[in-house]
Amino acid sequence: MPPKKQSIAKMAKPHASRPYMPGYGLPKGAKGLLPWSWAERLLNKSHNYWIATSRPDGTPHVMVVWALWLDGTIYFSTGSKSRKAKNLDRNPRCVICTERANQAVIVEGVAERVRDAALLRRVLSLYERKYKFDMSGFEKDIFSYKEPLPARGRERRRSTLFAGEGLP
Repeated sequence: MPPKKQSIAKMAKPHASRPYMPGYGLPKGAKGLLPWSWAERLLNKSHNYWIATSRPDGTPHVMVVWALWLDGTIYFSTGSKSRKAKNLDRNPRCVICTERANQAVIVEGVAERVRDAALLRRVLSLYERKYKFDMSGFEKDIFSYKEPLPARGRERRRSTLFAGEGLP
């Protein structure tokens, strides 16, 4: 059963910890743990991110996406008919990882569609700046949120912007 949808809210600063890896000889205690600022720097700096979702039969699906780390939330977009979007509509639990395995930041959470027009405009403006990619040519999708929206037709957009909020 999918978890209850939560509202997008700023995530509390996580506590540093070690991965659970019995038998690997990891040190005990806090010595050598990296600060959250290190993880946030990588979340901001990454160009490509990996997202893992689950197909309807439970098998995993992994894909590369562009994303933004903004105010404690990861924002990414995908086509509304893509495998990722279909998977997230059915089960919003997902994992997003930064691009470099030797400096991995792994965020487990719940994705939800972003529908607030002001937030969409802000995220898309930053998205274009980060990726130096002009999205004005996209039609009937969330990227048209750059311009004022009519009151109707928002639900018929083809692309979807998701925000991932970390699980406690």
